[in-house]
Amino acid sequence: MEAKVLRLVTCTSPTPSPTSLSSSTISKIPQSLCPSPFNPKYPPRAVLTRSSSKEEPLLEGLPKEYYDDEWQARQREKTKELHRRRQEEEAEEQRKVEEYREIGLRLKGYPEEDVRKARILVSSLIRSAEEVEEKIEEAAEKGELTELVLMVIWNRLDLARRDDEKDAVRSLDLLYRRVETEILKREATPAMRLLNDLLNIHDGFDDIGWLKECKKRMADTFPREDPFSIVLPAGFDIDKHEGPLRPPLEADDALLRVDFVREVDALLQEVRDEQSESQAAQGLDPESIANRLKQQEKQRTIRQVEALLDLAINLKW
Repeated sequence: MEAKVLRLVTCTSPTPSPTSLSSSTISKIPQSLCPSPFNPKYPPRAVLTRSSSKEEPLLEGLPKEYYDDEWQARQREKTKELHRRRQEEEAEEQRKVEEYREIGLRLKGYPEEDVRKARILVSSLIRSAEEVEEKIEEAAEKGELTELVLMVIWNRLDLARRDDEKDAVRSLDLLYRRVETEILKREATPAMRLLNDLLNIHDGFDDIGWLKECKKRMADTFPREDPFSIVLPAGFDIDKHEGPLRPPLEADDALLRVDFVREVDALLQEVRDEQSESQAAQGLDPESIANRLKQQEKQRTIRQVEALLDLAINLKW
């Protein structure tokens, strides 16, 4: 009975009452069953720090840095950075897919057969290399150069720009401009076609020789405006009263000087208005500087057109 009381007391109360235990009984209790609050069995650092414990074995295959809290914090930051970059790459990839899908849908409204023919023509123009001028003129004569062909070239140019293919961008840009010029040339009025031909005569150096050649070309193109040439057809000899009396069938298609002057003057007025608006919005950023260079090139062309207009106004046969 006394032994059962001893076990109950030592388990429930670390400091038994002196009245319930005798001195001989207390002396028989082992010290291990009565730890002192001022002398703990385990030191505090042995519980709080795992990396400083010499008795804790390292896990096989893990570096020693695994037990360093600062190293683990750096690794977590690297993981977050990699996750962020992965999200950005996935978003960029998704954006490109959407852009490519949008480019592909541009031709959806055209007939499939026409789109196929336009793609074949564009591919042949790209492969023609030095013979591209002849190929473009031949296609224009056959009526194969359309807005659909321009759209196919523009799609390829847009894809090359997004993929940063600089050589392809330059080649496709030149091809687009050349095909567009040929289409506009075919659709232009006789006055605008003559203006384009006169501008292409210029070699970039000899202005005086260029104006002489343009004057000769105008004199051969415009019908003479003296009274007799207006009343009588070309080729009639007024002194001998000999020659054809019926005007040629193509006389209705002749380009009059007054029509040339009127259309060129209207074109200059339109270009000047556009140039004034663009100059008002110029800045110092790269895009504005590039636009300024384009405006300078356009200004040189405008001066040439003004010289041609003055030459047509004062033309004498």
